[in-house]
Amino acid sequence: MVAQDDTELRRQIIESCIEMNRSGINQGTSGNISVRSGEGILVTPTSMPYDTLVPEDIVWIGFSGEVIGKRRPSSEWRFHLDILRERRDVEAVVHAHPNAATSLSIMEKGIPAIHYMIAVCGGPDIRCAPYATFGTQDLSRNAVAALEGRTACLLAHHGMIACGTSLEQAMWRAVEVETLSRQYLDCLPMGEPPVLSDAEIQNVIDRIAGYGHSG
Repeated sequence: MVAQDDTELRRQIIESCIEMNRSGINQGTSGNISVRSGEGILVTPTSMPYDTLVPEDIVWIGFSGEVIGKRRPSSEWRFHLDILRERRDVEAVVHAHPNAATSLSIMEKGIPAIHYMIAVCGGPDIRCAPYATFGTQDLSRNAVAALEGRTACLLAHHGMIACGTSLEQAMWRAVEVETLSRQYLDCLPMGEPPVLSDAEIQNVIDRIAGYGHSG
């Protein structure tokens, strides 16, 4: 079932797409965003410059597979749909190709607990999902698995995904992932950095419940 009036959500998606590029966590139209809406998702269309988008360009896809919209959905609609179908704790998904996170993904490296802020992604690491061709069900399956117990992951040779209880939180988390990625890359020339223990990350998770933009 389509939400009765999702115009404001559509506007928020467009504004967030523009902000992705303005903040430097994405380039061109390579990123995409989705938000839960009724019994499905709203997702960005494929290959359209963000500053030309209007609310009617955003596509609705039902969890049963129905598609409503005048545009074709993002080529990555499968993992957006599967994440939001599988994870009832998630309301929004941001996918982007930020430089540092993508560099780590090219090396097929996840991010270990180099800083306590990794806790905002739900655990003691940010996993890197195995490579699969963009837009495929294999990629979606890999992404969902990498996000188990987490709210962000990298995609090998591709980019990153961040989730949130709101679009605002997902965008905030995407920026945090890119910051952690830069910090890890800065450390690597000196060798693998020491990491915080799983127990300490759990301690931080317990202490920061509700931290950040929770919507």
